[in-house]
Amino acid sequence: MRNIIVTGGTRGIGEAISREFIENGDRVFAVYRNDDKTAQEFAENTGAVIIKADVSKKEGVSGVFDVVRKYGKTDVLVNNAGISQIKPFADITEEDWDKIFQVNVKSAFLMSKEALSDMLVGKKGKIINISSIWGQTGGSCEVHYSASKAALIGFTKALAKELGLSGIQVNCVAPGVINTDMNAHLTLEEMDELKEEIPLNRIGTPQDIAKTVFFLASESADYITGQVFGVNGGMLI
Repeated sequence: MRNIIVTGGTRGIGEAISREFIENGDRVFAVYRNDDKTAQEFAENTGAVIIKADVSKKEGVSGVFDVVRKYGKTDVLVNNAGISQIKPFADITEEDWDKIFQVNVKSAFLMSKEALSDMLVGKKGKIINISSIWGQTGGSCEVHYSASKAALIGFTKALAKELGLSGIQVNCVAPGVINTDMNAHLTLEEMDELKEEIPLNRIGTPQDIAKTVFFLASESADYITGQVFGVNGGMLI
C-alpha cells in the first residue's frame, strides 16, 4: 500500500484526487486547513487520514510528516493546496501578492523539500504539482494567481532535472476551467461563454484532473518527468 499526501485534499479537485487514490487501494493523507466538518465527513466516508495543517508554514509541514511517518515513507506527494483571487492589477496589495505566493508556491517548496528526505533514500517517488491554464497563458484580473501558477511550472521543470538521477519523477497538471467552488462566482451565462471556447464543449470535472494525477503517480508514467499536462478540453492547444 502506497502512502499518498494530497494537500488541499478534502475539497474540490483535491477531494477527487484523494478519492481516486483511495479507490485504487492507496493510503491517502488528505491535508486541509480550515473546514473541519467537511474533512471529518470525508474521512468517515473514505477512510482517508485527515491532517489539519497550514502547509504554507514550516511548522505546519513538520506536523504533516510527523503523522505520515508513523505509517512509513512518502511514496507520492500531490501539491494541490491553492487559493485564488480576482482583482485588477492596480488594486492588488502587497499582502494579496504575498498570501497567494505563500499558499500556492511556498507550500509546494516546503512540502517537496520534506518529502524528498524520504524519497531520496529509496531513490523512488513522485511529486505532482497542480498549476493552472492561467499559469500557461495568464489570466486577466488574476495577475498574482497566474504568476504563482507559472512559478509552479518552473519549479516542476527545474526540480525534475535535478532529481532525474535519483529516480524521482516531478510533473505538473494544469487544469482548465473546472467545475469547483473556485469558479462558483461565475454565472450560468459566463460558464456557457467559456464552454464555447472549449473544443470539447464542456466544463471539466475534478475527476478529469484526478485521473491524470493518478496516471502520473503510476508505474505507467515512470519515464515521464518535467512535463506539464494541460487538462483543459482543448481550450489551450
